Amino acid sequence: MRSNSKIAQLICHWLEALRYWLDTIEIQNRNFARFLCRVIPVQCPFERDLIFFGRKVAHIPPLCKLNPFYEQLVRLRFRAACYLVEECGESI
Repeated sequence: MRSNSKIAQLICHWLEALRYWLDTIEIQNRNFARFLCRVIPVQCPFERDLIFFGRKVAHIPPLCKLNPFYEQLVRLRFRAACYLVEECGESI
């Protein structure tokens, strides 16, 4: 049992390190900022309404919140978009 808790601690440590790394990425290149805005979606792409014969039958909630890096990726895309607007004068 003790090894399982050590593995869990190691995984948590790596997740925190990756989160920190994503939060510290600096956007200083127009092409990189465009790439990030293209790759990271504005909204969760998995949220869906299931419609059958014109009636909403079910709703699949956004599963992005289950992603351990969701907040960091949203912030990274926001920083890239801000860079494009403020530094490059582009509109998104």
